Amino acid sequence: MTEARVKRVRDLVDGVLLLDKPVGLSSNDALIKVKRVLNAKKAGHTGTLDPFATGLLPLCFGEATKFSQDLLEADKTYVTTVHLGVRTDTGDTEGLVLDADPALNRDAATITIDEIEAVLARFRGPIAQVPPMYSALKRDGKPLYEYARAGITLEREARNVVIHKLELLSYEAPFLRLAATVSKGTYIRVLGEDIGAALGCGAHLNALRRTGVGALSADGMVTLEQVNAHAAPLSLLAPVDALLSSFPSIELTADLAKRFLQGQRLPLGKEPGVQTPASYEGRVRVYGPAGDGGKLLGTGLFEQWAILKPERLIAAAQ
Repeated sequence: MTEARVKRVRDLVDGVLLLDKPVGLSSNDALIKVKRVLNAKKAGHTGTLDPFATGLLPLCFGEATKFSQDLLEADKTYVTTVHLGVRTDTGDTEGLVLDADPALNRDAATITIDEIEAVLARFRGPIAQVPPMYSALKRDGKPLYEYARAGITLEREARNVVIHKLELLSYEAPFLRLAATVSKGTYIRVLGEDIGAALGCGAHLNALRRTGVGALSADGMVTLEQVNAHAAPLSLLAPVDALLSSFPSIELTADLAKRFLQGQRLPLGKEPGVQTPASYEGRVRVYGPAGDGGKLLGTGLFEQWAILKPERLIAAAQ
């Protein structure tokens, strides 16, 4: 008779790890590897990076997972290399090279910097973008990439996205290197393909690296190798409020902190000792009194008449 398998006891780990995801690994596989090293009970990532892409993948643990949705909605910044003159069925290096298109037969070596700059200008600002077939978007409960792998192409509606920044870094034919900051839902693969089409030569992404997610930057990123080799890997975690640094902060008194954690709306306009953001309505991060460690209590909505409404609360603070 075999012995019963002992279930591994996971630890309550709270914080954020800024992982430099390597090429060839899915975002979920990267998360699983780090979660195992940290022995964390609860974890999630903040938006996928394609396996061929590298760079900033914020991993959230414990209480930080409550705020991961904000990074899914945040702008993203990338550096990418676009290979002009060659198209693939996936829009990146993982796909099969497509047959030459007579409408896109221009030699990339004939393209000038001035032409590139003129085309890039057309893609800055609000644009409509058709999602790729090789994507995780679902139709009738099945991701589009499953249809694509079966040789089926479906009609897709264009979506409105915003290209906040699109900068030419270098061009050595046929490789066009760009930096871009884009709104949520933007596919850099499609952007590269559309730029290639506008230049008359077609294109696919040769490389893609994410360098920013919302207010988080590549500063402080660590590799999987560093996580695995570190004697105290938990020390690599940033605190939960690293995800909230773009929001104003409010420090409450001990009594107000207790009421906030009970879900009460707090009129702060005449509360002595409480500093509130001037001329601001919106999301705030809320802390307990500094004398009690200044713990993060969660987020709230700061409304008209200086009313603070609890939003997402930190369980550990209660």
